[in-house]
Amino acid sequence: MTETTTSHRPHDVPDLTVAHAITPFHLGHVPVRGRLITLGPLAGAILSRHDELPEPVRLLGGQALALVAAMSTALKFKGSFSLQVKGDGPVSLFLADCTDTGELRFTARMAEDYTLPLPNDASGLLGKGYMAFTVDQGPDTDRYQGIVGLEGPNLASMAEHYFQTSEQHDCAIHLFSRHTEAGWQAGALVLERLPDSTPIAGNDDHKPLDATIQDLWETACTFGQTLKADELFDPSLAPATLINRLFGTLGVELAPARPLSFGCRCSRARLQGVLERFSKDDLDHMAQDGVISMECHFCNTAFTFNRDTLPDSAEKGNAGAS
Repeated sequence: MTETTTSHRPHDVPDLTVAHAITPFHLGHVPVRGRLITLGPLAGAILSRHDELPEPVRLLGGQALALVAAMSTALKFKGSFSLQVKGDGPVSLFLADCTDTGELRFTARMAEDYTLPLPNDASGLLGKGYMAFTVDQGPDTDRYQGIVGLEGPNLASMAEHYFQTSEQHDCAIHLFSRHTEAGWQAGALVLERLPDSTPIAGNDDHKPLDATIQDLWETACTFGQTLKADELFDPSLAPATLINRLFGTLGVELAPARPLSFGCRCSRARLQGVLERFSKDDLDHMAQDGVISMECHFCNTAFTFNRDTLPDSAEKGNAGAS
């Protein structure tokens, strides 16, 4: 289900919400929790605004959007959860984030000396560098950040490496992104191994037997590996049906679905507020033929401001003092 409404954002940026984009679940017979992500029309709404990026980069962007949506759902926070990658490959900067209310956005920057054709794998696109996951809850709070080096051939294995080294628990991540005649599609399946003491069904004391924990985890991972993109993106196959098809023998317990939406937070008023912090000389230097141009890197919306109508920082200070 999708909803489109109006807001104060730029007129050509859709206010689009996919109501059942995230389906969290637990496996009652296994100490595992998971999330199934299907971005639906959000994938196209976000990625189609980055036509300046080569297709392999946008495919990676679809995976990143699904990944941050899945990982943010596992946390309790107010603010934004972001994935940032910096490397020495053709893609020098890569950023996707998701707010606690499910607002998604994405941007990437190409290296100045990149050449075509580009590699199709994440390791070739990103090169050597680091991956950072950050929880930012606002200016009056401490940011939580985990940073690891880039390890693995694809974005899923890089994220699994993060969990193993920074969070010190097992995680199986499957990321999907493709561009077909139907448009852009992106989604994910994430399984997390819970602490061994987590109660499960089927034991008198509701605790898993030590000898079976690893087998149970491996069984869940094996089932997850059978998921195909055609299944995930089949509009006739509900997420709950797909999860039960994959893990039905392991005691699926579904949690309420969560929405995702187009999450660019740019606005003309916000950007004007930024410009008004600059001095007169800075604003004059930015202006060309009396106009200052700015562009949002997340939604690629262009904004223009008449220099003569912008008060500088000194003028604002004088106005406030009078």
